[in-house]
Amino acid sequence: MMGKRRAQTGYYADKFPACGLATMAPRQSALMDDTETLHDGRWLKLKRRNGWEFAERANPQGAVIIVAITDQSELILVEQYREPLRALTIEMPAGLIGDLPGLEHEDAIATAHRELIEETGYAAARIDYIVGGPVSAGMSTEVAHFVRAVGLKKVGAGGGDASENITVHRLPLAEAGSWLLQKGREGYPLDPKLWAGLYFAERDASGKPWSAK
Repeated sequence: MMGKRRAQTGYYADKFPACGLATMAPRQSALMDDTETLHDGRWLKLKRRNGWEFAERANPQGAVIIVAITDQSELILVEQYREPLRALTIEMPAGLIGDLPGLEHEDAIATAHRELIEETGYAAARIDYIVGGPVSAGMSTEVAHFVRAVGLKKVGAGGGDASENITVHRLPLAEAGSWLLQKGREGYPLDPKLWAGLYFAERDASGKPWSAK
């Protein structure tokens, strides 16, 4: 019989009570506190613990990914240049949580409202939290939260802040998968989380259709 699991006391202990991560309970060790900072940048820190090198975001709240759906069942996507890839990418609107001065305690929903307007020019009447968790557990402590935005109204031009040059795409949700595959064939690097977003466009984390709520 397996021994009783101990409660999680690490980085994710109180971040995702709705996702089960608070009770995943990996092994704990005194060595886990023996963390060396190899590089301390403005946005990222490179660390080493127990011989394992990993990156850590300067904002521990992570990022929010917005699945934005119009009243005409259209999906809002953004296109922008990403320096690490040296390429244009197709993404869902997204942003870092609590990364701006004075907004350090902003939550995922508030960030989503702000970033959606900034990147796409659309304001949402309602934003629902879906699920969150680590996005690359072997390399980074970064976490991402999916939300779903509906009741969209055009209130601005979008395009991002002064450091960004974002192109907004609006396409029928039913055609989004094939459209993304075509963009991949054209050479765009595509994050697999896009397809998770397509799933969440129609269903919540339990698989229940939004139309049934």
